[in-house]
Amino acid sequence: MRKSAFALRAFNVETARAMDIASDPRIGLMRLLWWQEAIDKIFSKKLIEHPVAQALASVISEHKVNKSWLKRSVEARINDAKREVSDIPETVEELERYAEDTMSTILYSTLQAGGIRSTAADHAASHIGKASGLVLLLKSLPYHASRNRHFPYIPVEVAEKHGLLVKDQGGQPEIRIDSREGLCNAVFEMASVANSHLEKARALAGTVPAEAHPVLLPALPTQVILDTLSRVQFDVFDPRLTRGILGVLPLWFQLKLKWYSWTEILKTVICEANFPVMGNFPFMMRFHVQEKFEE
Repeated sequence: MRKSAFALRAFNVETARAMDIASDPRIGLMRLLWWQEAIDKIFSKKLIEHPVAQALASVISEHKVNKSWLKRSVEARINDAKREVSDIPETVEELERYAEDTMSTILYSTLQAGGIRSTAADHAASHIGKASGLVLLLKSLPYHASRNRHFPYIPVEVAEKHGLLVKDQGGQPEIRIDSREGLCNAVFEMASVANSHLEKARALAGTVPAEAHPVLLPALPTQVILDTLSRVQFDVFDPRLTRGILGVLPLWFQLKLKWYSWTEILKTVICEANFPVMGNFPFMMRFHVQEKFEE
């Protein structure tokens, strides 16, 4: 299981950072297209001189991993890379689909590689992948703003609701970044969607087989991001978000991961997070944690 998880996550990192490390977007897109072709070669048992591709090929040769999940992940990133900066998603559902295509598919593949056949585990992986993908998009907003002064991952429907949507000279929708309060409101709304997916995953905790628990550990860093966003009033530009790992000391973060990967006991903890009053949003939001992913 560990070997498969490392290979699949390394593959995900390679494709996720392809556009970020490229000096030219065209080079980043070429990397993604290379991975799209590499997947076909791997399943055709052709040798590829690339360490991550070789690790992935080893996993695929030993286990039954669905090719469509890997292709779907890369193709989603290719489509995202081809988007114009001004091409803003219309709805949160579009971002949820992107999160599932890029994050949930890796969890599906890891479950398959581990020989875990469980509908409950698949459903939990779907929700955790969506939650993880959404919060990572939120965390990336300052990075994208620093590169091109745009927020490509705030949907039109959310931006319009919170007074962030404007039209440029060409009539194209654009997210303005000078309204910090409106931005915090928008981030809160999207974070609430991510939290809802975590709650749905937790509701399945009692039916998920124990061997699937380590695969679903990405719920932990997702919860850490949500908790940190809550502490900074959902201000993605707050400098505390850049400290350590997601605002948590690196050693403590690693200890939490190790503890929850070792224990086989499902715990039920009710913890309350203070959320600021934002329009019609509640002052308090209760997190129901019914698994080993959170203290």
